Amino acid sequence: MLDLQGKTVMITGASRGLGKALAGAFARNGARLALSARSEAPLMQVKQELEALGAQVLAIAGDMSLSRDVERFVAAAEVVYGGVDVLINNAAILGPSPIPLLLDYPEEDYADVLRVNAVGPFLVTRRVLANMLVRGEGSIINVTSEAGETGYAGWGAYGISKFAVEGLTETWADELQETAVRVNMVDPGEMDTEMHALAVPDCDYALADPREVTDAFLYLASGASRSVNGQRLLAQQFEWPEGVEDHDRQS
Repeated sequence: MLDLQGKTVMITGASRGLGKALAGAFARNGARLALSARSEAPLMQVKQELEALGAQVLAIAGDMSLSRDVERFVAAAEVVYGGVDVLINNAAILGPSPIPLLLDYPEEDYADVLRVNAVGPFLVTRRVLANMLVRGEGSIINVTSEAGETGYAGWGAYGISKFAVEGLTETWADELQETAVRVNMVDPGEMDTEMHALAVPDCDYALADPREVTDAFLYLASGASRSVNGQRLLAQQFEWPEGVEDHDRQS
């Protein structure tokens, strides 16, 4: 178990799936949480569940692809907690389901997926980054996908948006390499989530539980990864580095 007492972890898209699993994992490791999602009711349900475990949780519904909602969310976290130590850009949408081929992809849906999945992480990162640089530390973790590393027919704007996330991660990591703020990405792999069911409705193979893929994120939030920047981790293949003891894992 990590000791994340006093650390503030911000997670977007935290009302379900991987975001909810990450919120639970960080809460169990003592972190203070700042959570957002577009749907208020399920987000507040997550907040209640984590507070019942003793976690300190700030939850604000909003669309992280809109600057005004980003400002409201991050400003509130800075007022309540003083700053953000770890940012996990997880919020994403799939787009139309079943996913149409690009030739048939509706223009408005294409723009919406890119706005939420690629513009959103840029806006949130830009907003939290200044405070991280002033305080001299920070870990930013972007959620990517196999569809963002290799182009697949039938994954449409979602896959293309994840290519953008990977480029965003690598570019920001390079720009920040002389600072104590690091930017990495995690591919969680195929998981048993509502989004995957919409993307692959005829799936006939086993999928990971989102709660089983959180270790890579905990690692990148911890002190054990202070020298790790610009890397792409596969969550379902992740193992803690050999020789890393519990006290070394403390963020």
